[in-house]
Amino acid sequence: MSLINTIKKRIRKRLKLIYKHYRYKILFPRLYQKYCDRPVQENKILFVEMRFGELSSSMQHMYDVMEESGKYELSIAYIHYNFSRGKEFTENVKKMLYELATAKCVILDEASIVLSCLPLREETMAINLWHGCGAFKKFGRSTAELKFGSSAATLDKYPNYGNLDLVTVSSPEVIWAYEEAMNLPKGIVQATGISRTDLFYDRSFVRSRRKKLYKIMPEAKNKKVILYAPTFRGHVATASAPDEIDFYRFEKELGDKYVLVCKHHLFVKNLPEIPEDLSHFARDLTHELTIEDLICSADICISDYSSLIFEYSLFEKPMIFFAYDYEDYCDWRGFYYDYFDLTPGPVVKDQEELLSTILHIDEAFDKQRVIDFKEKFMGSCDGHATERIISMFH
Repeated sequence: MSLINTIKKRIRKRLKLIYKHYRYKILFPRLYQKYCDRPVQENKILFVEMRFGELSSSMQHMYDVMEESGKYELSIAYIHYNFSRGKEFTENVKKMLYELATAKCVILDEASIVLSCLPLREETMAINLWHGCGAFKKFGRSTAELKFGSSAATLDKYPNYGNLDLVTVSSPEVIWAYEEAMNLPKGIVQATGISRTDLFYDRSFVRSRRKKLYKIMPEAKNKKVILYAPTFRGHVATASAPDEIDFYRFEKELGDKYVLVCKHHLFVKNLPEIPEDLSHFARDLTHELTIEDLICSADICISDYSSLIFEYSLFEKPMIFFAYDYEDYCDWRGFYYDYFDLTPGPVVKDQEELLSTILHIDEAFDKQRVIDFKEKFMGSCDGHATERIISMFH
């Protein structure tokens, strides 16, 4: 029985590889070429959302600005990569290819094996706004042969960052990391600033986010807000969230002065539970508020390996790094910079240290360290990134 199962597993794996080759090397390129019998529409911009059912915050601000200008014909294609299979996925891609064939510009913020496999028209410009700032945990070609990544041979055969004309990043400092991760020649990755960070320079927007939090959690009024926003663990399709917070203990130690709001990565399907009787102190707002809402509202940010720390540095507020599984995570995925040199705040390994650091945050917070971090990794984000990027459309 064991031998039969092994043989079946090998056959299934082989069939998957054959089907993958057929889709990306034959079917999708042929469909795209078929749809290219129509002329490119000079003002048509296609936004491609690779994973979710609504446009990500990384592209939404760009979309809103372009829509408000009235100069463009805007379309959105939803691929649901890793979240749809078989015929459903193929149909999603077909719809995207039909729109892409006549687009003057295609915009995305993710890896895309679909876009990379196409004989893209010369008239069509491809822009990747990327979904994170700075350069923290490794991705793409930088993770080849690590537990998180695919093999170098697979990435060469099925690249995720082909056909790109422009990749926007948050500062000149990190260009090298994106060139390495995306396996791109010099000149494509440019420090234009990140479009969505323009919102953080809009004072009325920032104030409105705090009010939005109060509507959902009125207990936050007159208290300081702690944001706990860890990244996911494992692979994208089976992502899990860390569950290392004793919320009862935190409420006992911090409840007089603070509220705690949690924001987990959108890849995580099963969120850690927070006891209902602690809702006056701790809430999981993963599905209620965006990360932009919470970055604007937080007085202290607790993270681990998430790139949100780059955006949060724009506010020059305290950050704490709860890296209880640093050794495992480093072995799993790795970092572009030395973790302990990079992090602009205390790194703690357990709840004792975490609580102590929060209770003594005034002594632990080195504002100049955060400012230096911001200038190094967010130097091109000045509130005008979106207009700079739009000016680069050919």
